[in-house]
Amino acid sequence: MSTTPTSLRITLLGYGSEGRAHALNLRDSGFDVTVGLRPGGPTELKARADGFAVKAPADAVKGADLVAVLTPDMVQAQLYRDVIEPNIRAGAVLLFAHGFNVHFGQITPRDDLDVVLVAPKGPGALVRREYEIGRGVPSVYAVHQDRSGRAEQHALTYCGGIGGARQNAIRTTFKEETETDLFGEQAVLCGGATRLVQLGWETLVEAGYQPEVAYYECLHELKLIVDLFYEGGVTRMHEFISETAQYGALTRGPVVVDDHAKAQMKQVLAQIQDGTFARQWIAEYQAGNAQYKALKQGDLDHPIEAVGRKLRAGMKWLDGATAAKAPAAPTPEQAVA
Repeated sequence: MSTTPTSLRITLLGYGSEGRAHALNLRDSGFDVTVGLRPGGPTELKARADGFAVKAPADAVKGADLVAVLTPDMVQAQLYRDVIEPNIRAGAVLLFAHGFNVHFGQITPRDDLDVVLVAPKGPGALVRREYEIGRGVPSVYAVHQDRSGRAEQHALTYCGGIGGARQNAIRTTFKEETETDLFGEQAVLCGGATRLVQLGWETLVEAGYQPEVAYYECLHELKLIVDLFYEGGVTRMHEFISETAQYGALTRGPVVVDDHAKAQMKQVLAQIQDGTFARQWIAEYQAGNAQYKALKQGDLDHPIEAVGRKLRAGMKWLDGATAAKAPAAPTPEQAVA
């Protein structure tokens, strides 16, 4: 590939929050960006309104030096088989923002391609906002396949284009990025935090306390602590909470999240590492997602949610749309729509 960095012709497949942020940042960095979307799909008009050339995915792939796959994990294998592999040119770069499909063998990239990963450690809206004010969201990058001898350079070029290289981009591997990302989601950020909040709320309500007061104590105020973590780690939290809170945290926290919890976390990690989770999730998706939908509905129907909706309606500082309803995840049909 005899291109200079900003002469790379980049095609992005997918135009959700992440895809849109990448596309806008890359264009503002001087790159030639095309968006590959299904004609007539719900995001085609949005991409065109943003001024992008929009083509059907197969046509968009044909003309690209670098193809970035920014669609949901579970549609990527079919997208690769049907659209990318038959159309991507020899010697091009194939880029992922998450290593799931490559690491777990759902995609085996063609041997002539450079295969890399660039993953900003933040959502699309933050990636765009930080870029616009001259900063960037920290990113990790990885090389899975280096056929040109310049795969790392291409990854860093893309990372720089979206603003990630303004911070200290960290080199990782597809394995490390995938397994740590899944573990964080399952054990701490989404699964762990959600269950901790729900069980704390249930404990207070079952003891006779008002559901609204329990909501404030177990869910609402969690943001205050997370913000302190985000700004300066556990050290900053200790700087800003009372001595009473510190003593209670230090003596009772390990009672709730104890060595048994850590042992369970190790089991969760082991099932990620040996592919058990990936096999279960792929089989669930292929079978129609009945269990996933039921489990998700259980979360949505938890009584803390009804209490929260009522209380958030009076929180005028919250964005109305965000307070009322979170944006829906894209369906498989919308993946490149």
